[in-house]
Amino acid sequence: MRVADLHADYDFSGQTAVITGGGGVLGGEMAITLAWFGANVAILDRSATLTERIVAEVKGAPGRVELFQSDVLSTEMLQKSADEIRSRFGAVDILINAAGGNSPIATTTDELKFFDLSTEGLKLVVDLNLLGTILPCQVFGREMAENQKGVILNISSMNAFRPLSRIPAYSAAKAGVSNFTQWLAVHMAREYSPNIRVNAIAPGFLLGEQNRFLLLDQDTGELTPRGHSILNHTPLNRFGVPEDLLGAVLWLLSPASAFVTGIVVPLDGGFQADSGV
Repeated sequence: MRVADLHADYDFSGQTAVITGGGGVLGGEMAITLAWFGANVAILDRSATLTERIVAEVKGAPGRVELFQSDVLSTEMLQKSADEIRSRFGAVDILINAAGGNSPIATTTDELKFFDLSTEGLKLVVDLNLLGTILPCQVFGREMAENQKGVILNISSMNAFRPLSRIPAYSAAKAGVSNFTQWLAVHMAREYSPNIRVNAIAPGFLLGEQNRFLLLDQDTGELTPRGHSILNHTPLNRFGVPEDLLGAVLWLLSPASAFVTGIVVPLDGGFQADSGV
């Protein structure tokens, strides 16, 4: 393959990308990156406005970024957004399912034991992460099936490979995302078109607002015991940042990975490989 072909692989000009949860840190970083690589990006988020950071960082980009207010747990809202996106940008080429997260009410603590986690809390986290991945795949995957092409990228987690303490619902849901990714990859290729690919990334420990004070002491900024334990099992000896995901994301979305489907790529600083011995 000529070098020029590889350059062309990462040109997303004229393509339409949908990112659920695109107003968040990870989804927002992906939206900004794809816009600078030429894609028109439709962010689906419950928020009514784009964050100032996203607006500022896509200024001058060759691609556009627009917000479509929606809810990944509502097929009706997702279908309405799909119709609006099609009329604004054209057919959807890329779907990234970045909506997800954990909740304190589904997290065990010294005071809140596993046996006392509420059905409401468990359902909230499982639905957001697992059903919130499946439903957008139904809505936008149908369009890809009709057009016989497309790329879907799901967001799993290192918790899917190695369940962590305290977060049973989140770990189980992300394991479901990994399994569903493999199932959907086979289903779309066999039933509709081998030009539809489905993969996932499994980020390791990224330092964000949700987990900052589980990993760092709020007063001193020093590592907590949990933070120490994670870094002791991370050969690259640091927490990840959203930018660490972008190379793999672009590769999995591009024709450079045209022979890749049904995989879950760990982006974890070596955490999965480290036995601790």
